[in-house]
Amino acid sequence: MDEQHTFGPVIRSEEMKNRLAKLEKIKAEGRDPFGRRFERTHHNQEIEANFTALEGQEVTIAGRLMTIRGHGKACFANLSDRSGEMQIYAKIDVLGEESYQRFTDLDLGDLIGVTGTVFRTKRGQITVLVEKWELLAKALRPLPEKWHGLKDVDLRYRQRYLDLIANPEVRETFIKRTRIIAAIRRYLDARGFLEVETPVLSLIAGGGHARPFTTHHNALDLDLTLRIALELYHKRLIVGGLERVYEIGKCFRNEGISTKHNPEFTMIELYQAYGDLTDMMDLAEQLISQVAQEVLGTTQITYQGTPIDLTPPWPRLSMVEAIKAETGIDWLKEATDDETAIAIAKKLGLDVKDLKTKGQVLDEVFGEFVEPKLIQPTFIVDYPIEVSPLAKRKPDQPELTDRFELFIYGREMANAFTELNDPLDQRERFVAQAREKAKGNEEAMVWDEDFLVALEHGMPPTGGMGIGIDRLVMLLTDSPSIRDVILFPLMRPKE
Repeated sequence: MDEQHTFGPVIRSEEMKNRLAKLEKIKAEGRDPFGRRFERTHHNQEIEANFTALEGQEVTIAGRLMTIRGHGKACFANLSDRSGEMQIYAKIDVLGEESYQRFTDLDLGDLIGVTGTVFRTKRGQITVLVEKWELLAKALRPLPEKWHGLKDVDLRYRQRYLDLIANPEVRETFIKRTRIIAAIRRYLDARGFLEVETPVLSLIAGGGHARPFTTHHNALDLDLTLRIALELYHKRLIVGGLERVYEIGKCFRNEGISTKHNPEFTMIELYQAYGDLTDMMDLAEQLISQVAQEVLGTTQITYQGTPIDLTPPWPRLSMVEAIKAETGIDWLKEATDDETAIAIAKKLGLDVKDLKTKGQVLDEVFGEFVEPKLIQPTFIVDYPIEVSPLAKRKPDQPELTDRFELFIYGREMANAFTELNDPLDQRERFVAQAREKAKGNEEAMVWDEDFLVALEHGMPPTGGMGIGIDRLVMLLTDSPSIRDVILFPLMRPKE
């Protein structure tokens, strides 16, 4: 590959120099090396799927030249489009000497259009006999060496276009991503949900526990944040009477990068007036299982070698029940106050020096001892109020909330509440969060007075849920890293 310096001459490889020379020759011959509009009749896969009907028929296809195998007065090549590859066959006695010579002078990576007849070779390979062709775009850079199955992870993420060219399974992953999102929309639209759009830029980052990205608006001289969640605007819409809303959109959290986290990610949040936690559980089960059935044709999937059954219904366990099953600790009886909770955690070998309440400690114990073991779809319910500032209290256990998280393969896939619609209780929760922020907790929720004013006008009982689209796509495409399902993940610049 070439080296390029920002301030100085560009150093080109011999291969690239040869391609540039061919470019000049094409121009000198009065041909356009970058083509015009080209209308094709079929994608490659359509020809494969409908060979019986298309045998002997003329088709027009287009794509990238991936291989070329010369045999004197005839040659085979492979042409790749979005659907896959098609073998093409060029002969001098069909194209004529001049056109055939130009064809054999093509480089791998060039984009061409071909019109020809569909046939099957003696070896059984479905092929298009090239009767005419045209150059649509000259590739000035060669494909990377060993592009057959490009494995350099850094190169794949930085130059996703090469990844898409070289690895058909990567193309399929992103095609499936589009189908998954389309299936989610169809499911919700059919049940009366309205797709909405709410601000990405806001005065405060509400609706979640996370450190936001900040920016500045010059004209209004305002410091703004990129949203970390969609929740508080959606609840305003419930107050306004829209009753069922959803949004699929980008959220931004100024946090670390891992196989499960990217600072820019895609969420769906949805809210249903006159519903509650149980409605959200039923919806999560049906939505995810139906999307899997529609996109993959099954609810019995395999993720990273582990069989996972997405067929509803899914088990429902309280957080304290799950902890007792893994540690033997009866949390509600043994962790009677903050001090005893911290002591229990230390006895279990956890570092909880930054945690102050038994609810925070409970969440930490669960994350360490239970969460990684929840492989099959499982709802965990009854989260402590300290880590659930927007969820309604359980009537019989006011220190807990009507909240669940859905776990699959040891990962949180969805988070849902019976939404807190008591404005006085919500104000008290914001006060508690403000105290946390004053103590240095940068992820504590920010006070939102306008949201409180909206609640004071009356919000009906409501169920709400958020699902991480990227993690769901990871699961349904058997992708080990979130970067495998985001077209252009955030990368540290090369020096």
